[in-house]
Amino acid sequence: MLTDSAPGKTAAPEARPPTAAFGKGFITDAWYFAALSRDVKVAGLKRYELLGEPVLIGRTRAGQVYALRDICPHRAAPLSAGKLVDHDGEGETVECPYHGWRFRPDGVCTAIPSLVRDQPFEAERIRVRSYPVVESQGLVFVWMAADPRNPAEPDHEPPVFPGVVGGEAKLVERMDFDSHVDHAVVGLMDPAHGPYVHQQWWWRSAHSQHEKSKAFEPREHGFAMVRHAPSSNSYAYRILGGAPATEITFRLPGYRWEHIQVGERQVLALTCLTPLTETTTRITQIFWSDHWVFDLVRPFLKLGARAFLKQDGDMVNLQNEGLRYDPALIWVDDADRQAKWYQQLKREWLKSRAEDRAFANPVKAATLRWTS
Repeated sequence: MLTDSAPGKTAAPEARPPTAAFGKGFITDAWYFAALSRDVKVAGLKRYELLGEPVLIGRTRAGQVYALRDICPHRAAPLSAGKLVDHDGEGETVECPYHGWRFRPDGVCTAIPSLVRDQPFEAERIRVRSYPVVESQGLVFVWMAADPRNPAEPDHEPPVFPGVVGGEAKLVERMDFDSHVDHAVVGLMDPAHGPYVHQQWWWRSAHSQHEKSKAFEPREHGFAMVRHAPSSNSYAYRILGGAPATEITFRLPGYRWEHIQVGERQVLALTCLTPLTETTTRITQIFWSDHWVFDLVRPFLKLGARAFLKQDGDMVNLQNEGLRYDPALIWVDDADRQAKWYQQLKREWLKSRAEDRAFANPVKAATLRWTS
């Protein structure tokens, strides 16, 4: 079987073991958020980049989502620039825009149109790399293997998030940060930067800092700040009325969600961190709710979410000025404990995969205290 290769070309080097060093490498053998289901159109072909790899995500006319490496093995044209066609005896295939080579959604080549009848060639020996893909809760997840040339089958499912209520997502905001995913993750879970980076009258200010004490416990592939009443200096929660209770969860490789309950009503704020390259991370914020007030405040929430992302992005750019010199970083308990946990989780994930054993969550239950 030929896989993404051509005669006369040197075979690609074997995949190197991922590094656990902070700010380097990726968590592999994991599900990454790639797209909203509603963004993957029937018969559409769309190019994405995940962990430095070009990935075509498409949907057949029957509604099935698939993912292929977005490089034709003939002359390297992006398959996503082609189209979905249907030929007798082949079924639906992706047709390359350059020479018309056709590939099934599982990556198998079905036709090379330039061949004539007396030029026998087993087209099915050629394959484009395919990726396991799962569609769940209106989200599309792609499995990124440690060794993409010899990928193991996924051994766990993508996360299922609580609070996906009220129909489709009410609000979606995206921004690409010039940051390695590790820095984006620890910035996302950092509890102390809010009064300095996010100073809005409706959220909190540097003059309203309080000492916080929150209980944490391990969760599947991560940890959670257990359910609690929001801090008294977080004004935005007041519009929900009642007695809101919130739980904030982090899960590898890069999911952070806040699930708020107000009586029988719910709000879910999900943030997905998807590494595009070693130096670019896409932040996608998605909100669901069945709370009546959500539709009223959605325009303001949209502005607030954009402002938060821009403020974080501006701070990332400032941070990059210092990171260019590869300085040693100082981590302070308790405010930086979550960042430490992330680094421990990453190391254990990669080590457990390399040793072919079950993942052992290194996080222990603890109560953390900080001022913000």
